Amino acid sequence: MSLVCSISNEVPEHPVVSPRSGAIFERRLIEKYIVENECDPINGEPLKAEELIEIKTPPIVRPKPPSATSIPATLKMMQDEWDALMLHAFTQRQQLQTARQELSHALYQHDAACRVIARLNKEVAAAREALATLKPQTGIASIQSSIPQPSIAAEAGGMATQPIEQAGMSAEVIQKLQDKATVLTQERKKKGRTVPEELVSAEKIRGFLTLASHPGLHSASVPGILALDINHSDQSKILTGGNDKNATVFNKDTEQIVAILKGHTKKVTKVIFHPEDDTVITASPDACIRIWNVPTSQTQLLLRCHDGPVSGLSLHPTGDYVLSTSSDKHWAFSDIRTGRLLTKVPDPTDIGLTTAQFHPDGLIFGTGTEDSQVKIWDLKEQSNVANFPGHTGPITAISFSENGYYLATAADDACIKLWDLRKLKNFKTITLDEGYEVKDLCFDQSGTYLAIAGTDIRVYLCKQWQELKVFNDHTALATGVRFGKHAQYVASTSMDRTLKLYGIE
Repeated sequence: MSLVCSISNEVPEHPVVSPRSGAIFERRLIEKYIVENECDPINGEPLKAEELIEIKTPPIVRPKPPSATSIPATLKMMQDEWDALMLHAFTQRQQLQTARQELSHALYQHDAACRVIARLNKEVAAAREALATLKPQTGIASIQSSIPQPSIAAEAGGMATQPIEQAGMSAEVIQKLQDKATVLTQERKKKGRTVPEELVSAEKIRGFLTLASHPGLHSASVPGILALDINHSDQSKILTGGNDKNATVFNKDTEQIVAILKGHTKKVTKVIFHPEDDTVITASPDACIRIWNVPTSQTQLLLRCHDGPVSGLSLHPTGDYVLSTSSDKHWAFSDIRTGRLLTKVPDPTDIGLTTAQFHPDGLIFGTGTEDSQVKIWDLKEQSNVANFPGHTGPITAISFSENGYYLATAADDACIKLWDLRKLKNFKTITLDEGYEVKDLCFDQSGTYLAIAGTDIRVYLCKQWQELKVFNDHTALATGVRFGKHAQYVASTSMDRTLKLYGIE
């Protein structure tokens, strides 16, 4: 029986045996292996060169292989080795191709996984938005289920009975307007002497913080809230009009949606809360004005007094009439109790109207035009009694102070102009940053503060016209701003689809 090296599979010249595995090795090979690995190559147990046991054998004379004794035999051996090398190379190529296919498959799986993850992230974001939208609406079902819903015919009947022709300003209507104005003028003079004790001080307004942000009032697919109003009799209720063609009544205290008013065929750009009734009024570029019953979320009356988009809306202090303006170059005065159009007057300069606002007494009102004019009208005479030039660009917002003396106006010229109605002149101009857009103006009920909405929300102290606070929380253009009672809080809306509330924590 010949000895064979376990490493080289050849007969060793100096055979040794490992005490760890009992295998036979060529001494020089196993010593090199031990130097590099310090273990037995068969079973991996620790092994030192000194532990190797030498085997005594007679000298071996290796015979020359018979295959290499001639040139043809040598060539044959080389041909065999070449064939083996080619077979090995072919096997390697096959393995490489298999590895490439597996890698390609893994890359496709990774790409598909990334796409699935991206889609799931998008669905999660959409689900969160939907949840945010549904959360404040949970109270609607229980409210509406207990209220008998009027049939569609009721609304249709209201539309059908509304005459298109003008009913005219009767002596009875004019006397009613005059009586209300007399009462309001006397009340305003009494209020003007003192500031309400409950009114929030300027120092506290400087400390106002963002108390709440509500993104779920309108559709996320058509983002943007365009109009805002607060209920004077119930300060917890806020009304918004959206790009989604709906108006929403929201309770800020319970954080629940009270009603969603659906009916306009275009976006809702103007909204008004009735101060006494559970009624709201909305206007839209669909040329319609709708009077809604909040408990039933149904349209009570549909006013079609304009041929173009309704651009301005203001409720008369009596609560019985509404003023509207339109790009059809007319203003209209309508009875919201009967749905009758009392009068419709064209602008004498044949220019489209952009906004409207009643004076606190209700006998005069202001309108803005597309050619940067602010016009004051006498309601009883239905005539233009004063003009305030000075702006550049279409008028975007106007607001009368409760003191009855000041009028604030804004246009596409990045400034606010204050007008004295007694002297009929501009006495103050607030210049804003270049490119600043103003979308809404609002005095508080005492006439002490003025708020503007546009690129941001700003609150000014009247008379000194000092900037008290700037709110930059909205991520898009602010479209509406209103004060709560006694300026206890400020509400704002924006194209970012949120209603934000500011106040003292």
